This record gives sequence, C-alpha cells and structure tokens, in this order.
Amino acid sequence: MKFGIIADNWLFLLSATLMTIKITALSFIAAIIVAFIVGTLRSERLPVAVEKTLAVYIEVFRGTPLLIQLFFIYYGLPSVGISIPAFWAAIIGLALNSAAYMSEVVRAAIISVPAGQKEAAYVLGYSKIQSLVYIIYPQAIRVAIPTLMNSFATLLKESSLVSILAITELTRIGNLIYTRTYRAFEIYLTLGVIYLILTYAVSLISKKIEKRINQAYVS
Repeated sequence: MKFGIIADNWLFLLSATLMTIKITALSFIAAIIVAFIVGTLRSERLPVAVEKTLAVYIEVFRGTPLLIQLFFIYYGLPSVGISIPAFWAAIIGLALNSAAYMSEVVRAAIISVPAGQKEAAYVLGYSKIQSLVYIIYPQAIRVAIPTLMNSFATLLKESSLVSILAITELTRIGNLIYTRTYRAFEIYLTLGVIYLILTYAVSLISKKIEKRINQAYVS
C-alpha cells in the first residue's frame, strides 16, 4: 500500500473537500427555502391547480434518480435554450431533489402543531404570516430538525454525484488521482474516510442544534 500518494495530493484533496462542503451547504440552504415554501403551502387548503403542480414536483423529483435529474439540468436544458454553468446546475439539482423530500418533513411538522395554537394566534390578532413566523414555525422546527439534519448528511453524500458534471469536488478529484496512479485502494479508502468524517461532523452539529432548540423551547 502506498499512502504516500495521498500525502503528495493532499492540497488537491483539501481543495476538493472544501468544494464539496460549499456545494452541500449552498444546496441545503436552497433546499430548506424551497422545502419550507412547498411544505407550508401543502399544509393549507390550496386551489386544485396549485396543489396538483406541487404534487407533480414532489413525485417527479422523488420518483426519478438524482443522477438523471443532474444530467437533464446540465445536458438536457441547453437543448431548449437554457444553459446553466456546471456549479449552479449541481446546486439546483441537489436542492430541488432534497427539497422534494424535506418539504414533506416540513409539512408533517406544521400539521403536528395543535390546531388550538393557530386559533389562539387568530384570536390575538396575528396575521397569517405572523402566525407562521412566531407561533407555528418555532414549534414545527423543533419537530423537523432531526430529520432535516439527516437530510443534510444525505445531501453531503449525494453531492458525490455532481462529479459527472466535471466539478472538481471530492469524488472527481479522487477519480483524477486514480487515473494518474492506478492506486484505487488507497484513494477510495481515503475518500470514504473523508466523507465519514464530514458526515460525523454533521451528526455532532445536529445534536448540538437539537439540544439548543429543546433548551430554548423549555425555557
């Protein structure tokens, strides 16, 4: 085994790791925004057209492979005049895919808030937006946060698929190093360890966030 290969390429691996973190973070932020919009809308009574549109979005992105979605966004859309840079195609694909799952988590969390809370907000003169921001969301987030953070960890691992868009993130740089060295064992073991460390870090952060939210809720 020649782990000296890893030492020789540590700068490339570090840069690629930072790119993976950047892609994951931006995708998660975008996914959270979309998930809260879609989840909130689907927790309410909607016009049939809007409800069907949101349902189609969720079914399409949950029912097709992420890899196909990335191919379609980056390679397919230019055929109809929509050209998106690889980096942003990756962000859009990952965000829309994750949001399709996370929106259902948000929807379920909102529905779990007792109806009496909404009625109390109405009696106190809160508007719909104020009721969501000050009454519903704080309670829903407490319920949803564990699953949302698990989604973040999943998104981190799924970000490896954007290597097919020629983005120099962790998996792609590993593949490039392999094509020069043919040392698959050392390279892919190292990639696995890096992903494991990143995922474990997300798990620790998730537990701290949960703890703080629960403490804030109790106090």
